[in-house]
Amino acid sequence: MRVLVVEDERRLAAAVRRGLQAEGFAVDLAHDGVDGLHLAREGAYDALVLDLMLPRISGYKICRQLRAEENWVPILILSAKDGEYDQADGLDLGADDYLTKPFSYVVLAARLRALLRRGSRPRPAQLRAGDLTLDPGTRQVHRGEALIDLTPREFALLEYLMRQPGQVVSKSSLLEHVWDDNPFGRRALQTVRGAGYRLAADGG
Repeated sequence: MRVLVVEDERRLAAAVRRGLQAEGFAVDLAHDGVDGLHLAREGAYDALVLDLMLPRISGYKICRQLRAEENWVPILILSAKDGEYDQADGLDLGADDYLTKPFSYVVLAARLRALLRRGSRPRPAQLRAGDLTLDPGTRQVHRGEALIDLTPREFALLEYLMRQPGQVVSKSSLLEHVWDDNPFGRRALQTVRGAGYRLAADGG
């Protein structure tokens, strides 16, 4: 299994290579964003280990660009940026996993094996249906070039439907995944098969 590690700290990159080679991986290195993006495009890699703060092109931009080109190589971000928004941004741009430094080589190898088991199936950062585009990261929806202003509930409903293209979604599924009709740990709405819904007489 061949892995590309894009890391500008050369000593760390060499240590990551040694650690992964000890786990049976074949490893190539790139030390800046431009070389990393080029190798990721041209090489037949099974996975990509990507730092975020890179010279010339950031790891964020590499991730976004690969996904925009429909390159679905599994990406694991390995970064010292440990804030929750840093991690959310990386995952929303299309990365498959995020591991913060310092880290365990055993855990890094295990997470890579988990990604490889999932394979390189399409996992676009943006959801598309014709000219309708939804970006979970920026919370924006476009019809062609036009920006559509949606409420949070409308956005959640559209996102849920776009994640299941062409499928018929039941009202109960919409209630469960979009409306969450189980607040306070109690279920107030009840499904009446073939008829509709009712509020529980005792309020749930």
